[in-house]
Amino acid sequence: MARINTNVPSLMAQSDLKKANQSLQSALQRLSSGLRINRGADDPAGLIASETLRSELQGVRQGVENSQRAASVIATAEGALNEVAALLTNIKALTVQAANTGGMSPAEIEANQLQINSAVQSITRIANVTNFAGLNLLDGSLDYNVSGIIDTELTEVRVFNAQFGTAPNIGVEVDVTVSAQPATLLYPMSMISGAVTLEIAGVHGVETLQFVSGTTSDVLMEAINQVKEATGVSAAYANGSTVSNGLLLYSTEWGSDAFVSVDRLNGGDFETKDATDTNVIKRAEGRDVAGTINGAYTVGKGLRLSLNTTYLTLDVEVDESFGAGTSEFTVTGGGALFQLGPHVSINEQRSFGIQSIVASRLGDAEYGYLSQIVTGGEYSLVAGEAGQAAKIIDRAIGQVAALRGRMGAFEKNTLMTNINSLEVALENIQSSESSIRDADFAAETANLTRGQILSNAATSVLAIANSTPQSVLSLLQ
Repeated sequence: MARINTNVPSLMAQSDLKKANQSLQSALQRLSSGLRINRGADDPAGLIASETLRSELQGVRQGVENSQRAASVIATAEGALNEVAALLTNIKALTVQAANTGGMSPAEIEANQLQINSAVQSITRIANVTNFAGLNLLDGSLDYNVSGIIDTELTEVRVFNAQFGTAPNIGVEVDVTVSAQPATLLYPMSMISGAVTLEIAGVHGVETLQFVSGTTSDVLMEAINQVKEATGVSAAYANGSTVSNGLLLYSTEWGSDAFVSVDRLNGGDFETKDATDTNVIKRAEGRDVAGTINGAYTVGKGLRLSLNTTYLTLDVEVDESFGAGTSEFTVTGGGALFQLGPHVSINEQRSFGIQSIVASRLGDAEYGYLSQIVTGGEYSLVAGEAGQAAKIIDRAIGQVAALRGRMGAFEKNTLMTNINSLEVALENIQSSESSIRDADFAAETANLTRGQILSNAATSVLAIANSTPQSVLSLLQ
C-alpha cells in the first residue's frame, strides 16, 4: 500500500503504546501504594468485598478493646473486693475472740468493738470510692433496679444478668408449685411413759437428753429448745397452743439438706411419727422449693429458686409463709452493659450486675446486716450478740466471695474467651482483606518489567510506522 493520509500501522502502534503505558502506570501505582485495588475501576466487586471486610475489621478491633476495658473494670472491682474480704475475715476473728467472755474482759471486748466499727466503716468507704474512669463500681450503681416485690412473698431478689435489648424492662413471674418445708417429726403424746434417753440430731449437731417417767411434753419441748442452737432442731405445740396433741420437732433450716432425727438410745417407749401422724419414723428430711420462673422449670435449694439463662440470671428467696402461688416483679433497668462484639446487637452484648457492698447491704433479712454489728447496733459485741454477729459476718463473707467468684467466671469464661476468639477472627479477616486488596509485589514487579519492555518496543515500532510513508517520495522522483 502506498497511502499517506491514513497511517494505519502508526495508529495500531499508538494504541498498543497507550495500552503498554496504562499497564506500566497501573503496575507503578500498585507498587508505590502496596494495594492492588486503589480505586473502584481496578476491581469493583473486590472493592465492595474489601470495604465490607475493612468495616468488619474495625468492629472486631473495637470489640477486643471493649473486652479488655471490661476486664480492667472487673479487675478493679475484684481488687477492692479482695480488701473487703480481708476486712471481713479480720472482723470474724475479732467476733470469735469477743465470744470468749470467760477470758476476755469487758474493756477488751469494747476494744474489739472499736476495731469492728472502724473495719465496717472502711468497707462502706471502699464501696463508695471504688471507681473506674469515673464509673462507681461497688456502691450499687451497677446493680439492677427491681420494683414490685412483695416482701411477704419474696424476701430477697438478686439479679445477676439481664439482657434488655430494646425492651424497657423485664417482667419476672415466679410460680411456686411445691413449697419449701423444714424437716418435721411428730411426738403425739402429752407425757413420756417411762424413763428414756434420746439422741436429738439436726444439721448443727447431736445432743443426748435424758427424761424420767412422767415428763410432760412441755418439759420435753423446753429441753429440746434449750439445745436448738447446738442441734438445729426446735420444738413447738402440734396444734399451736396446747400440748394435748403432742409436739412437732422441726429443723431450724429449710430444704432437703435439713433433717430431724430422734433416736431412743435406751429406756421406755418413745416413738415419733411423720407430720401426718401416720407412720412411725425416726428421721425426717425437709423439702426444697420448686416451681417456674418465666415458664422455665427450676428446682431450688431450700427457700431459694434460681434461673440461669442467656438473657436472665437471678436468685429469689421465697418467704417461709408463702406456699404454692405466683409472685411477680419487674427488672426496670441498671446493670453494666458491655459491648463485646463487632456489631451492636443483643447477641454481642453482655450485661453484668454488681451488687452494693456497703455495710447496710451485706447480710440478709433473716440474720441481719453488717451495719447492725457496730456500736449501738442490735447485734454488736458490747450488746452480747457475738453469736448473731458471727452469723451475719459469715453471710457477708459468703456474699462477697460469691460476687468475686461471679466476677472471676465472667472475666475468664466470657471476656478472655471473647478476646481470644476475636483475635482469631481479626487474623482471618485481615488475611482475607489482604488477599483481595493488597498488591502481589512479585506479580506486579513482573508486570512492571513487562510494561517497560512493551512501552519501549511500542515506542520504537511507532517511530518505524511514522517513517514508513516517506517511502512514497521515491515514486515522485
